[in-house]
Amino acid sequence: MAKLEKTPKQWREQLTEEQYRVTREKGTERPFTSDCDVHQGQGIYHCVCCGAPLFENEHKFDAGCGWPSFDRPLGRQSVEEHHDTSLGMTRTEVACAKCDAHLGHVFPDGPPDTTGERFCINGVALDFHPDE
Repeated sequence: MAKLEKTPKQWREQLTEEQYRVTREKGTERPFTSDCDVHQGQGIYHCVCCGAPLFENEHKFDAGCGWPSFDRPLGRQSVEEHHDTSLGMTRTEVACAKCDAHLGHVFPDGPPDTTGERFCINGVALDFHPDE
């Protein structure tokens, strides 16, 4: 997949200040501030930066952590994982495979009856499309 590349100025023109801070500067939104938990039924979460489909609503679960959590991406080709040692800890960053937007992190403490993974994703990085 060819990467979508834009200048910081182009991203700033497209995104809100908070979307830019989280997706382009690898920030984190405050917990329990996302509206992603209110979506019911079938739907797909897309990257707020490039529109790539990333996660299905049916794979979302309440992890109680304050951020939307999924047990898997739409497809392994939808996201990329990167080693992250920022903030003095070792984690696995999750980024959009199409535009490198920072989405959040993946942890090995998800539902044991599915994948065992918890994709802890910033809601501000997602755009929900119902009935997809």
